Amino acid sequence: MTTVFVTHPADKLTQYFGPKATQALEAIAEVRFNPEARELSTPELVAAAQGCDALIAYRQTPGPESLFRDLPQLAAFVRCAVDIRTVDVQAASRHGVLVTQASPGFVPAVAEWIVAAMVDLARGIGRYTQAYHRGEPPAPFMGRQLRASTLGIIGFGAIGRYLGDLAQAFGMRVLVNDPQPIARQPMREQVALPALLAQSDFVVCLAPANAQTEKLMNAEAFAAMKAGAFFINAARGELVDDEALLAALESGRLAGAALDVGRAPDQMPAPALARHPRVVATPHIGGLTLPAVEHQALETVSQIAALMRGEMPPGAVNAAHATRIAQWRLAA
Repeated sequence: MTTVFVTHPADKLTQYFGPKATQALEAIAEVRFNPEARELSTPELVAAAQGCDALIAYRQTPGPESLFRDLPQLAAFVRCAVDIRTVDVQAASRHGVLVTQASPGFVPAVAEWIVAAMVDLARGIGRYTQAYHRGEPPAPFMGRQLRASTLGIIGFGAIGRYLGDLAQAFGMRVLVNDPQPIARQPMREQVALPALLAQSDFVVCLAPANAQTEKLMNAEAFAAMKAGAFFINAARGELVDDEALLAALESGRLAGAALDVGRAPDQMPAPALARHPRVVATPHIGGLTLPAVEHQALETVSQIAALMRGEMPPGAVNAAHATRIAQWRLAA
């Protein structure tokens, strides 16, 4: 029987892997679980996963060379997430270990979170709720409508395209900044970044995180935004200069911000920003819905099943170097 180790912390297993995927995995393999309510260190993981053929890795579990070197039976590192930046794929390839990633099943969930964040920022729903909870008389302020507002989307991947459709359904004008050309539609236009920043009432950052986009939203970018606009980050914390965002909020240049990601552990918003009175902050839960979680968790199970059948699964990133696959003992 193939043996699989699931690295999710015990207190995250139900929410971020789920009973449906657990049951499906246990039906095809011998399964071991992380017994701790925390991420295991790499030496702890090496000790716990000895003899395992595959790891299903939580989004925070790194994949350094020592992991692949010190687990000689490990044939596959199956990431239960899209992001594999903390996995040393070259080292995995040197040791013959297959690395896979999940496809983005969280597109509707994240796009809907962004719409909710825009409504909250524009109408002060959270602010009013907190005042009532504190027993304070809420001070009314003039809200804004999404209809007839301009949404600027930086990065027009799957989430950006889905969000653009939602925004247009609300009657918003959509500006897009992306290196790839997009099809022009009524109320949707591709523009340069300075034009997007200057014209948008809501700026949503959905660009990929890489060396070119590090601190893409910096002091210069925030200064170029329309006065009184809102900024929303639902991509990666590395895209934003936190000090510059805080300064833009403090100066009043921005009316508010919504953050589901940041530079704190597990991509959570930094505390200094999260506690700002004009910031709506959530702890990296934009994709935390049952359909989104089950999509990725069940996909990892499907990847394991494909390997057991002798097939290379979708999501493999270094298939040509996966020499340890020959070690797999096919399930009876």
